Amino acid sequence: MPFEPLTHEPAVETGQARELARDLVVIPDRGVDLVPNIGVIGGTQSVLVVDTGLGPRNAEKVLAFATEYAKGRRLYLTTTHFHPEHAFGAQAFSGQATYLVNSAQAADLTTKGPDYLEMFRGLGTPVARALEDVELVSPDVVYDETYDLDLGGRIVRLQATGRAHSKGDQVVTVLDASVLFTGDLVEAGQFSIFPWFPPYDVDVSGLRWIEVLRRLAATEPDVVVPGHGGVSGREVLADVRQYLELLRDETWARRDSDLDDDTIAAEVEALMLERHPEWTGQDWITKGVGCFCAEHSDHEAAGTGEASEGRSA
Repeated sequence: MPFEPLTHEPAVETGQARELARDLVVIPDRGVDLVPNIGVIGGTQSVLVVDTGLGPRNAEKVLAFATEYAKGRRLYLTTTHFHPEHAFGAQAFSGQATYLVNSAQAADLTTKGPDYLEMFRGLGTPVARALEDVELVSPDVVYDETYDLDLGGRIVRLQATGRAHSKGDQVVTVLDASVLFTGDLVEAGQFSIFPWFPPYDVDVSGLRWIEVLRRLAATEPDVVVPGHGGVSGREVLADVRQYLELLRDETWARRDSDLDDDTIAAEVEALMLERHPEWTGQDWITKGVGCFCAEHSDHEAAGTGEASEGRSA
């Protein structure tokens, strides 16, 4: 979610699809803002699509690709979280695919979807055009924590991670291929996206995000498909966790020194850019600082000691 209006079309290009394993392809983001990595995963009976692209026109291209790929197999759709480039094309799949997500994500779609739609429409003419005629649809199947989807000879595990990047984050694991789709819990080659927009949205939790990444790393996937950025090995999980830990530590050290918020943000941003000069999305650094400042204050007020525990992790 960039801050400056986009001047380019956030278009999904299905012709760039890349095979990762048997009957498993990714339509890559190509490094384009507001284009996610999209998965198409097949079994003998069914095919699962992971994420839709921004708006119905992009989703229609994804649906056409998936329908041709499926060759008569049943279609399913899931989304890694409710943000517009990942989920706001689901209407194109209505009547064509069974749409399933976790209950927290379903709630996000209902309670926050309309506001995010309006916010994204303000991100420039190309984005507003992509979001024309969007209808936020309800999932067909809602689960609580884990859902094992049998595609026929292949089990794909959908798992709610709990609050991190959003309340309704979900990872998708292709068990036999050891491929993990993370959504925006992981970005490769860019700073983590913190949707920290007080007072409108403060659900992102840097502390919980770190713990989610620790749990995901313990599953030892061979391949990680991030929400944005290149397909990677499992090391990207540690890279993102270490970045978040450093962002937390440097923010909290300055908060303990009673520096003002602007100084904290400026100093931490400069440090992160020095550590990762090749990463994109630098606007998200200060949003992350804001989130960690708030979490530091919350834990200080609660007197739980969790702040100091987190720093030693």
